[in-house]
Amino acid sequence: MRWGLRLRWVDYRSALIGAVMMATSAAALGQAGAGQKNAPATATETLPNKAPDKAAAEKDRNRDEFVIEPAELPLTYPHGPYQVNLHGRGNYVPVLHWSVEKGALPPGITLEENGVLRGEAQRAGEFQFVVAVRDGGQPQLVVQKGFVIKVVEAITVAWKVPAHVNVNRIEGSVEVSNSTIDDVDLTFDVKAVAEDGRATEIGYQHFPLKKGTIGMALPFGETLPHGAYVVYVNVNGEVAKRNAIYQQRMQTPAALQVLVGP
Repeated sequence: MRWGLRLRWVDYRSALIGAVMMATSAAALGQAGAGQKNAPATATETLPNKAPDKAAAEKDRNRDEFVIEPAELPLTYPHGPYQVNLHGRGNYVPVLHWSVEKGALPPGITLEENGVLRGEAQRAGEFQFVVAVRDGGQPQLVVQKGFVIKVVEAITVAWKVPAHVNVNRIEGSVEVSNSTIDDVDLTFDVKAVAEDGRATEIGYQHFPLKKGTIGMALPFGETLPHGAYVVYVNVNGEVAKRNAIYQQRMQTPAALQVLVGP
């Protein structure tokens, strides 16, 4: 009888222990399941993706507009001293490095890496080119801008009153201008050349043409023998301190006929 009671007690205790173990296992599995369910949200919050942040930072760095200045470049003339400092305005990482990306500068003028345009143009013309600037960032910010440098003639001459025949004279006038920053030692010479090659002086002046002079009128004229003449106008300007010589020449498109002799 005692043995039977003991056996039932052992069975009861084993059942109780088994129930407790099953309950504990169920609770552990429930916690694990809950942890797995919340794991993705927790990972997203505690382990941010670095790549979007880097891209956003780069976007912020370029967000402010970077502008190359000045907007336009001043004109110049052959053998004239030229210096312009290009610079950037906006969001960039120092130091800026400048270069010519395409096109061509006027011969005699160069672009230094620090953005300085410097030199003396060798000839007149209109020169188009593209400048590129790179900053010190990683990756580099690269900006380009197109420019034009106009190299105008230092001395210009144009007809004011075209050469013409007045009875037995050939006469007229021209306008001369000095676009340089220097006074120019000017020689003005006009010759009428006959069919046989004989040249007659019909105008001559030698004087300092002041800097900034625009449209100074220079007349010419002389009585000539009967014949046909081509008129040649020669203007020479010299700036000794720059070792610069400027020349301009014009002529009548056709011979002028003097029908009445002197």
